[in-house]
Amino acid sequence: MAPIAVITGASSGIGAATAIALGRHGYQIVAGARRVERLERVAGEEGLALALDVTDESSVKAFVREISKRFGRIDVLVNNAGGALGLNPIAHAIDDEWIGMWKTNVLGLMWVTRACLPLLRKAKYGHIVNIGSIAGFETYAGGAGYTAVKHAVRAITKTLRLELNGQPIRITEIAPGLVETEFSVVRFHGDRNAAKAVYQGLKPLTAESACRRGRARRHCEPARPACPESACRC
Repeated sequence: MAPIAVITGASSGIGAATAIALGRHGYQIVAGARRVERLERVAGEEGLALALDVTDESSVKAFVREISKRFGRIDVLVNNAGGALGLNPIAHAIDDEWIGMWKTNVLGLMWVTRACLPLLRKAKYGHIVNIGSIAGFETYAGGAGYTAVKHAVRAITKTLRLELNGQPIRITEIAPGLVETEFSVVRFHGDRNAAKAVYQGLKPLTAESACRRGRARRHCEPARPACPESACRC
């Protein structure tokens, strides 16, 4: 059986590009997101599109139950679902935007990872890929809510490496910079002019190029004894 790759937030952007790329490399794709009609186009005839709202734990559990029933294991989990809301300074922070970012980027990542770990342990070698951001290393005015959640993704990734040490599950964080996707449209609540202004005078990556570059720029750790044939656990 082909290796099973599960991608969250796979209906557009980096998630969709990741699903398509892995499918071309022979993975059995399980694509999860809220917009199932888009997922079906991404997953194609050979892939599986499943409804998933990472901000709803019951949705996460139903998603993973279906994967368990159909495949019995997960080889690769790509925690891609995330995003930013608003660009207000802390003095004018909007509670719902902050809560939404924490639920999507942090709680959602935890719920999905926790639910998938038993299936990752059933694979010969598992791999968890967390899509972080350069915002997990830097800060900027108006971005406290988003930089906070991406710093949290980085902390979770590093903690998983400690907690899974000695087990055949590798942990990767990919931290893209500026990538032109629906990210800014969502951030500005559908205001496409505001979203377009973000990229003015710049040449951002595309989702497809971010996937290619991520393979070369991921954060790696030493190989674990459980996988002696691997020289680098990336």
